[in-house]
Amino acid sequence: MSEARAFWVAAPGQGEIRAERLRPLQLGELLIQARASGISRGTETLVFRGEVPQSEWQRMRCPFQEGEFPGPVKYGYAVAGIVENGPAEWCHRRVFCLHPHQDRFIVPHDAIVPIPDDVPERRATLAANMETAVNGLWDAMPGPGDRIAVIGAGVVGTLVAALAARLPGAEVELIDIDPSRAALATAFGCDFAAPQRARGDADLVVHASGNPDGLATALAVAGFEATVVEMSWYGKRIVPLALGGAFHSRRLTLRSSQVGAVPATRRGRWSRRRRLALALSLLRDPLFDLLLSDETDFAALPELMARLAISSAGALCHTVCYP
Repeated sequence: MSEARAFWVAAPGQGEIRAERLRPLQLGELLIQARASGISRGTETLVFRGEVPQSEWQRMRCPFQEGEFPGPVKYGYAVAGIVENGPAEWCHRRVFCLHPHQDRFIVPHDAIVPIPDDVPERRATLAANMETAVNGLWDAMPGPGDRIAVIGAGVVGTLVAALAARLPGAEVELIDIDPSRAALATAFGCDFAAPQRARGDADLVVHASGNPDGLATALAVAGFEATVVEMSWYGKRIVPLALGGAFHSRRLTLRSSQVGAVPATRRGRWSRRRRLALALSLLRDPLFDLLLSDETDFAALPELMARLAISSAGALCHTVCYP
């Protein structure tokens, strides 16, 4: 038996580091030593505040979650680490795992994906968000030359915009209320606009701001017979949506996207593991380091989550380091 430390939401709005005892390894299992983990700001702050609706308690479970919503619960899904023990072919390799924040943990070998040699561990913590962005684009089905509007220059929105900008001839506009995000848009080959100055007549709109006002903007900038893909998740929050006016006459399509399932058009060929490996490979581009904001020691995670749950304005991907 060996010891580990894990972050738990003890009760809504209250986090703590708990000691855990790790059982002996079984055949085909790996002991991982965490090196860095990323905080998925939108989902994890909803979990921390206890705002997961009871109807979603089972669907919102993350891999290797312990406890139940609203708490105590151990939650998180973006850890980069080193294999400390297990099959010889895996030992000392850098791997990514969808696991809650914990300094050492045991998982089966099929739960991890190798981190490419040219992807630093801190950047690898973006893999879960990149996987969400990939899935969102699969749902959105953009094409070459499309005029694409992405609303919300947070981590997921910027990743979606950055990938969409690589399509031949695509015109991508990243829309956000924070003018400082213009530099991000430029770095990733996108135009930038405040909501009131967005150009409109978009072939495709992706909403990822997490704010109902952003969804209203998404409907406003969509062109005739355009698709609006909703990637924000609001937890228990009720979102009013104006579907009068020109919504029907413009024949708009509003659809949801959620990373929990591979889209039907790819499900026969793509496993979640293959999708995650793709996400890690896309992170070879050093530009994605621009999405990494502050870094905090694991021991200070309870205080950090309490602050982020109140206000995370300006934050992108806040990472946790494990001494």
